[in-house]
Amino acid sequence: MTEVQTGELELGPIDYLVVEYPDGNPTGEALPYLVDLVERGIVRLLDVAMIAKGEDGQAAAITLEDLGDYGAQDFALFDGASTGMIGDEDIAEVAVALSPGAVGVILVYENSWAAPFASALRRAGGQLVANGRIPVNAILAALEIDEEEL
Repeated sequence: MTEVQTGELELGPIDYLVVEYPDGNPTGEALPYLVDLVERGIVRLLDVAMIAKGEDGQAAAITLEDLGDYGAQDFALFDGASTGMIGDEDIAEVAVALSPGAVGVILVYENSWAAPFASALRRAGGQLVANGRIPVNAILAALEIDEEEL
């Protein structure tokens, strides 16, 4: 296996996701799964931001203290995780997608598992020309159609 050359940063693909809690009540139920991914080195959390959108449509970044009793202790692992990578423009863009009364969480993460592969591709002159995601609901719908045709 080729070693990373001096000065080259071994970095996997960077993704983000936005999760909306329409009732404004993040429960923290999924957090143990995220913690497991981080602890196993599968992903590296790069930045986190939380947003609240009022019933009047106004939105603002919030802190753990702003959550009150709604899962604040569960989200405490994010305390201090913000690197500033998520800016005001990002928050404003996400706020547009949120429902009034919702709380949203933006996660920016590196796919650490892919870092050696991605670095090898770059060293070999490979360039990413496209990527995307297939929504799980689309796959489930396609599988249901296939089962009906059988």
